[in-house]
Amino acid sequence: MPLHSVSVAGVVVRDDGRVLVIQRADNGTWEPPGGVLELDERPEDGAVREVLEETGIEVSVERLTGVYKNMSRGVVALVFLCRPVAGVERTSSESTAVRWLTLEEAGEVMGEVYAVRVLDALDATLTPYVRSHDGHQLLESV
Repeated sequence: MPLHSVSVAGVVVRDDGRVLVIQRADNGTWEPPGGVLELDERPEDGAVREVLEETGIEVSVERLTGVYKNMSRGVVALVFLCRPVAGVERTSSESTAVRWLTLEEAGEVMGEVYAVRVLDALDATLTPYVRSHDGHQLLESV
């Protein structure tokens, strides 16, 4: 029987509205920092850990903003709105670039399935979004 994998990501927003994004070392895509949730880890703690590991930025989690399933890979991603609290931007073995981008810039460099996560996180609606995609494009709800 196929298994699912659970990942977490943080959409980190500064007071000036800029969003923290990384360029992934493995495939060059731009996306919010995140990764696989450990078995013994709370989702919020995983998001804090992943953001710190990949960017050098310590964050506080505000709320869950979306659940996203990659239907082709069986990965369920939990995305959280976060605020920076300390640290200095740096790359890691998983990131070749770390930048604070405007919403417009983020939308230009990110693919659809990652850009929507940023837009969803910045939406004032408190209800988390639930979306599915094929790894590149969002899939229509039935």
